[in-house]
Amino acid sequence: MSVSTVSRIGSFIGARDVVHDGASFDLVGPQDGAIIARIAEAGRSGVDAAVAAAKAAAAAHRKSPIHQRAAWLKDAAAALAGANEEFARIICEDVGKPIRIARGEVKRGVEFIEACAAAVTQMGGELLPLDAVAMGTGHIGFTRRVPYGVVAAITPFNAPINLLVQKVAPAIAAGNAVVVKPAPAGTRTAVQLARLFVNAGWPKDLFNVVTGDKETALALVSHPDVRAVSFTGSSQGGEALARATGAKKFLAELGSNAANIVMADADIDDAAKRIAQAGFEASGQQCISAQRVLVDRKIAAAFVPKFVAAAKALKAGRADDPATDVGPMVSVAAADRVMAMCADAVAKGAKYALEPRRDGALVSPAILTGVPKSARLWQEEVFGPVAIVTEFDGVDEALALANDSPFGLQGALFTRDLGTALRFSEDFDVGSLWINQASRFRLDMYPFGGMKQSGVGREGVRYAIEEMSQIKFTGIRA
Repeated sequence: MSVSTVSRIGSFIGARDVVHDGASFDLVGPQDGAIIARIAEAGRSGVDAAVAAAKAAAAAHRKSPIHQRAAWLKDAAAALAGANEEFARIICEDVGKPIRIARGEVKRGVEFIEACAAAVTQMGGELLPLDAVAMGTGHIGFTRRVPYGVVAAITPFNAPINLLVQKVAPAIAAGNAVVVKPAPAGTRTAVQLARLFVNAGWPKDLFNVVTGDKETALALVSHPDVRAVSFTGSSQGGEALARATGAKKFLAELGSNAANIVMADADIDDAAKRIAQAGFEASGQQCISAQRVLVDRKIAAAFVPKFVAAAKALKAGRADDPATDVGPMVSVAAADRVMAMCADAVAKGAKYALEPRRDGALVSPAILTGVPKSARLWQEEVFGPVAIVTEFDGVDEALALANDSPFGLQGALFTRDLGTALRFSEDFDVGSLWINQASRFRLDMYPFGGMKQSGVGREGVRYAIEEMSQIKFTGIRA
C-alpha cells in the first residue's frame, strides 16, 4: 500500500489486522495537513483481545531457550535493515522527521535489536554464599532472571522505530510477550513493524499492537493480565498511567528541559555547534533536546553570536528534502504551543537573539535571552526548536540554575577542567551527564533514565533487559 493512501488503521493482534468498528480519528500529515489515514480506537475490547493473545504467547514461549530468543531478534534486525527506506518514508510523512534523520533512526533500531540479541546470551544469575551466616551452613542458593509475562509498551511519536524497539526487543529477550500502544503519529510504523517481525519468523502472538489514544492506553496498563508497563512520554501522561497501572512493574522515561552548561574555559565554537544541533534538529522534539543553555558571564557575549550562527546554519524546510535538519513539528497544534511559550517569555521580558519563523507546522530555530524563571520556557518542557540562554557566575551558580528544574533526565557540561567535570558529576541531579558533548547525544549501551519527574527505571540494552525481567531466588538444603 502506498504511504499516501487513506485507509482505516486498526490493531495487529495474533498476526492479523483487526479493524475496530467504534470511534476513530484522523492521522494528519504535518507537512501539508493532508489526512493520511483514520485510526481506530481499540478500547477495552481491543485491549482484551490483544492481552489474551499475548498471555497465551507468554505461556507458550516463557521457557524458550536463549538461543531461540536471540535468533528471533537477529531475524527481526535483518528484516528491518532490509526495509529501512520504507519505514523512513512512513516516519517522514507521519511525524515530519527529516528523511535523512529518519533513515538514521531506522539504522539505529537495527543496531539496537542486534545488541539485545548479543546481550541476552550474557544474562545470568549468581550463586549466593548462604553460609556467610551460621544458619546457612549446608545450604546453597542461586538467582536467575525470569520474565514477567505480558509487557505493555506505550510509545511516543517522536522516534516511532527507535523508542518502540527500545521496549520490544528487551522484553522479548527477557522472555515476555508484548502489547504496544503507539502514539497516533507512530501507529502506521508500529503496525507495519509487528507485521514485518511476524513475517521474519516471530511466533504470531508475541508482538501485538493496539491502536488509539488515551482510552486504549489506560485500558492496557490497567489490564489485570499485564504485569509490567514501559512508557515513554510526558510527565503528566506518566503520572496518569502510573495511577492506572497500580501494583505492577512501571518503567517510565518522562519529560525534561535539558540544561547544557558552558564554562568559561570551554571550546565555545565546538559547544555552540553541538548545542545547536542538540536543540534544533528534528524540531527539538526529543526529551533530551537542549533547552536551557547556561553560559558563564565571562564568555556570554562571544558565545551567543556563535550559537545563533550555528542555528542559522541548520536548514529548516520540507521533511522529504535530504538536506533538511529542521522539519515540521508533528502537528499545527504543537507549533501553536511552542509559539505561545515563546510569546509568554517575551511578554515577561525576554528578548530574541534569533526569532523563529512560522509556516504551518514548521517552526524555525528560536533563541531567547533574559528569560525569567517565571516563564514557561524555564519551568516546562518546550519539546520544540527553542533554546534559552542564561548567564551565570561560577560553578556554584551554574549548578543551582541547572538543578532549578522539576526534571532530571540528561544534561551536558562543556569544560576543560577535570575538577569541574567531577563536581557536576557529583552534584548535577540528572540520570545521565555528558562532558563536552551536548544533551541529545545518546548511546544505547549505557543506562538511560531520569531523576525527579523525569522518570523511573533505566533503558539501554542490558539495563532494559534487566528491567523487563525479575529476579527469582531458589534455596536448597544440601
